[in-house]
Amino acid sequence: MWLLGIAVVALIFLYRWNRQRQMLQNLTDKYVLITGCDSGFGNLLAKQLDKRGMQVLATCFTEKGAEDLKKETSSRLQTNILDVTNSQNVKSVAKWVTKTVGNKGLWGLVNNSGSGGFFGPTEWQKKEDFSQVLEINLLGDGRIVNVSSAAGRLAIVGGGYCMSKYGVEAFSDNLRRELCHFGVKVSIIEPGAFKTAITNIDHYKHIMERLWENLTAEMKESYGEKFLQQYIQLVEGLVGASSPKLNKVTDCMEHALTAAFPWTRYSPGWDCKLYFLPLSYLPTVMSDYLICRSAPKPAPLN
Repeated sequence: MWLLGIAVVALIFLYRWNRQRQMLQNLTDKYVLITGCDSGFGNLLAKQLDKRGMQVLATCFTEKGAEDLKKETSSRLQTNILDVTNSQNVKSVAKWVTKTVGNKGLWGLVNNSGSGGFFGPTEWQKKEDFSQVLEINLLGDGRIVNVSSAAGRLAIVGGGYCMSKYGVEAFSDNLRRELCHFGVKVSIIEPGAFKTAITNIDHYKHIMERLWENLTAEMKESYGEKFLQQYIQLVEGLVGASSPKLNKVTDCMEHALTAAFPWTRYSPGWDCKLYFLPLSYLPTVMSDYLICRSAPKPAPLN
């Protein structure tokens, strides 16, 4: 009986492997719009797709980011400046895309623009701290690729980041079901921790210290300064364990855009596969226990 079980599992993996390796051909006339190409995942993906011969429309947040990307890519790649929180800017870029692609249409859209926002206890933060990261990460054919995070499956830090990524998950699931009748496939990328522009420990230490300074004396007493140092150490650990191999993420993005049968979800990074995802499937009482036992502890009550 157990041999039959092994055979069934082997056939399932063989079937999945065969579907995964089937790639679409003749994509050199296909246009793909990628947001957030100044650095990190978007920058690397733009270069990968450009080398593949696809027509890349890369939006950057800064002029310097756009100029640097042009220097490292072919004349096919086109850039524009986009602040996804500026509705007028978004409309302007949409018109540029429409004019550029013409009757060929847009084959792929990669919603990559992202912000780490303000990592820290939720109680320490103000409404504007949440709105900044939500506007960038959440509100902001053939294929749509939305970049979420392992933190969209398991909330591990306070603030608006995890909230925004849970929103991306819900938005993507709904979009996939609405567009399936039109032949549009929607994929979600859920990376673990990777070294990008937003994983800068000095940046987060500065944010944490600023949040701490803005607390009332009563709140500082409730948490204790030791809590602040433990929280910074926790973030340092997460950032320090980040993988520098950004291609693990961009390879998933490329597969989602070019495979005949793209996956609904991609989970690049061993931390995502072996820790975050398994933990997210555990009963709540178990996942809460495992997360809380390693979380910083406030000062004991008198």
